[in-house]
Amino acid sequence: MATYISLIKFTQQGIATIKDGPARLDSGKETLKALGSELKGFYLTMGRYDIVAISEAPDDEAAAKVALAIGSAGNVTTETLRAFTEDEYRAIVAALP
Repeated sequence: MATYISLIKFTQQGIATIKDGPARLDSGKETLKALGSELKGFYLTMGRYDIVAISEAPDDEAAAKVALAIGSAGNVTTETLRAFTEDEYRAIVAALP
């Protein structure tokens, strides 16, 4: 499974209904699961982003579906990054011409 890091910001709607946040997190986990993915880490953060989530998905298409499904609810915006493990990094570099 591929690893993804999502940088998440609350929208005005999302922060206005923040007390519903834990239930939305549970719903998001179910969305990931339904799309063959899994939430591996969740962090409330301070600074430019409100949340950092680490997930695994079978491929980029599944990760895109997760981001679109969660974003379409209107509570957050996401920026998702494909992350490579140290072993993947070493293999990529080793394969360079």
